[in-house]
Amino acid sequence: MAVKLSVNMLRLLAVLVVVGSITAFAPVKLVFAWLKPLPKDIPSQLTQTLEYGFDGIIAYVDIKNHAAITYTAGWHNRDLRQPARPDALFKIASIGKLYDAVAITKLISANTLSADSRLSELLPQLADTLPNADIITLRMLVQHRSGLANFTDTAEYWQKGYLLTDQQRLALIYGLPANFAPDSQYQYSNTNYLLLQRIIEQACQCDQFDFINNTILQPLGLNATFRSIKDIDTARLMSGYYVGIKEDIKHADYGAMVATAADVGLFLRALNDGSLLSADEKQIYSSLYQYQHSGLIPGYQSLAHYDRDSDTVIVLFANTTDFSDDSHWAIFELMLGRIKKIAHSG
Repeated sequence: MAVKLSVNMLRLLAVLVVVGSITAFAPVKLVFAWLKPLPKDIPSQLTQTLEYGFDGIIAYVDIKNHAAITYTAGWHNRDLRQPARPDALFKIASIGKLYDAVAITKLISANTLSADSRLSELLPQLADTLPNADIITLRMLVQHRSGLANFTDTAEYWQKGYLLTDQQRLALIYGLPANFAPDSQYQYSNTNYLLLQRIIEQACQCDQFDFINNTILQPLGLNATFRSIKDIDTARLMSGYYVGIKEDIKHADYGAMVATAADVGLFLRALNDGSLLSADEKQIYSSLYQYQHSGLIPGYQSLAHYDRDSDTVIVLFANTTDFSDDSHWAIFELMLGRIKKIAHSG
């Protein structure tokens, strides 16, 4: 006997087929997050995001021809029951690489550095310590094409990384072979940027962050961006949590820059609209690095996103991490996409 399916039944079957195809490749939690109806506004979306194991969230949204707004949800400090603050400081982790790339760009433009200089020339004291130092160029370091091992991939780093100096972090890869021949592949490596920070200091004959402050932050009027947690009132720092660990881990110093979402957003806007760079610097930067970034360290995950089509900057912070659950980061990225949709739905 033939069965006549109603329109609603067909729609349900279609959804089940989609869900079935997605769940074959993605965790169920991520699938349900993807299927949830889009909330009517950004505050509702942030509140919904808390359901996926995030303690606190900050979202800075800057749409062209609209006033920028910073939204919050959850806790600034869970134990003290302090609500998330729009002016909170946050460990921005690898978003800091954008600032380093701009600093390198400015030094190249000033003819203080050359993108084609070899690592052995730039840091001769390390020429016999790091593999292929006579082949790796400054450009390869910036673009993660050096082949150097990533110090954050070592077991020792995760055991005591927040207690180590930069010299000790670099020493974690001494004696390790190259992962590939220079410039033959791309592989993200924090070692590259640890070396770039040394190169900046040697080139400008000053502290690396002081150079960033003088050439990037102060010209943009960014007074809520700092070198590390050592330079701030930690009461302003959003607490950091790792799933399965009760304690607040905000005092662990991984050497990350610290900033408010608004400061990161203003920097990202200036980087993308060209106001941060001269005409020569724009050309150099475009040949070197990207115009947005993510960041991830224990207790802190962040996204600094620029959508060129809509000329929109979104900075998203969450103060909870779980490296054992791939869906945790995936849901965080999904939330950025949903925030962007909501922002442009009105």
